Amino acid sequence: MAMSEKPKPARGPVGTVRAGLAAAMLALALATMPGASAQTAGATYRVHVAGLACPFCAYGIEKSLGGIDGVKSVETHIRDGVVVVEMADGKTLDRAAAEKAVRDAGFTLDGFEPVPGAAESGKRQE
Repeated sequence: MAMSEKPKPARGPVGTVRAGLAAAMLALALATMPGASAQTAGATYRVHVAGLACPFCAYGIEKSLGGIDGVKSVETHIRDGVVVVEMADGKTLDRAAAEKAVRDAGFTLDGFEPVPGAAESGKRQE
């Protein structure tokens, strides 16, 4: 070996385990990125609700909308008065069911709209 060359460090068993762990963590991170899954998302809707003012309101509306058959997730945006409802694959939500759930929670439905492209891309859009 020439004087200007630096010796390469030996990897050994600890280095091999670390390299394997790093590779596994990278694979896990890539697999859980939005849009990386082979699963398709169901339809997503924006439900505009009058009267949302606090986390307790959010809890009540999420519980009511989450009780509808086929609802995968519910996310409340209190400041905007909007609840985003994602359905399971192959399921849809109609305005009448959303309105009943909103009314049962003690609120008023101000609007109901599907989120365009959310099911096709596998991601919610806001």
